[in-house]
Amino acid sequence: MKKVLMEMEDQKNSYEQKAKESLQKVLEEKMSAEQQLQSTQRSLALAEQKCEEWKSQYEALKEDWRTLGTQHRELESQLHVLQSKLQGADSRDMQMNQALRLLENEHQELQAKIEHLQGDRDLCSSDTQHLQEAMGPMAIDADGDDCYSTGSVPEQQ
Repeated sequence: MKKVLMEMEDQKNSYEQKAKESLQKVLEEKMSAEQQLQSTQRSLALAEQKCEEWKSQYEALKEDWRTLGTQHRELESQLHVLQSKLQGADSRDMQMNQALRLLENEHQELQAKIEHLQGDRDLCSSDTQHLQEAMGPMAIDADGDDCYSTGSVPEQQ
């Protein structure tokens, strides 16, 4: 019976030892799991912080995109207005150039007429001078008038 008691005592010690080892193993696993949980919670907190940062940046970029879209549309509108003004200016430039060419042509024609009229005037002046030279001194009657302007002929003496 002592032997049985001893065997039972050994079995009891063996069970206790195995229970202690199992309990120790469970405690180590529990501590490891708690450390992993803490590490995972820290990672989650960092991930949530990064998520908030990215979300904030996304919202800012989205607003910038809207602003750029608005500015782009405004600039396109201004570009169309400026293109329209440029076309109008080009049209006016062409009209002004055409008017300038017409005025230059008219100026040349008038200059040619002036030169022609000056030539005619010089010719008339020359003809007038020849006529005056050909008529000689004018006859003057007794009253001091020239006889040519009254139509009378000077009296012969």
